[in-house]
Amino acid sequence: MNETLRKCALLSGLDELQLERIAEKALWLKLGEGETLFEQGDPAKRFYISASGRLKLFNLSQSGDEKVVRIITPGETFGEALIFLNRASYPISAQALKPAEVVALESADFAAILRESIDTCFAMMGAMSQRLHRMLGELSDLSLHTGTCRVAAHFAQAANGEGHLELQVPKQVVASHLSIKPETFSRILKNLSNNGIISVQGSHVTIADPPALLELASVCNTGTPVAMIDTASAH
Repeated sequence: MNETLRKCALLSGLDELQLERIAEKALWLKLGEGETLFEQGDPAKRFYISASGRLKLFNLSQSGDEKVVRIITPGETFGEALIFLNRASYPISAQALKPAEVVALESADFAAILRESIDTCFAMMGAMSQRLHRMLGELSDLSLHTGTCRVAAHFAQAANGEGHLELQVPKQVVASHLSIKPETFSRILKNLSNNGIISVQGSHVTIADPPALLELASVCNTGTPVAMIDTASAH
């Protein structure tokens, strides 16, 4: 657990004594696939560091439709913004997409440390500001650009310089995260495949025409560089 705490960017400003204080009440939680960590409306007494697996943060509309707000990967934190609110409750739910492990930290204890260390407080505010900037860019993409553009940008970034990628979460979760209906997402994949831009085998996506994918993705580029795809990696 201590190694996970030390590697967490959010806690990078803490000294050893502060880390020990946090670790004393920290919980190491194991979640099975589909297990809920917390539900929308639950008291927000803790925030979390993802240690392994994948989780989704989502909310439900009044009609019961699910909207995936964020997909959590190892090393990421979530729920920390609520530290600054009195008697806060979670505005979203968190559920494991596959077996996952998280470290749960007491919000009240961390708030006490922030009051003692202005450097730590500013480091945390900086990290939260960067995340807000990214989320505003994503919101702009969702508002201004087509579904095909958003899928292309997602694949280009997920490829991370390679000519292929593995979808780490179910396709319907990817679709929800991109604000696309599952049936529309399937049609987009089919169209991209028919045009020779990608090929899809289960969860494996091969980038068959990197320049074409990058051209589509560049339309959605609102400041976050799209990962360049090495054409030699495409199969």
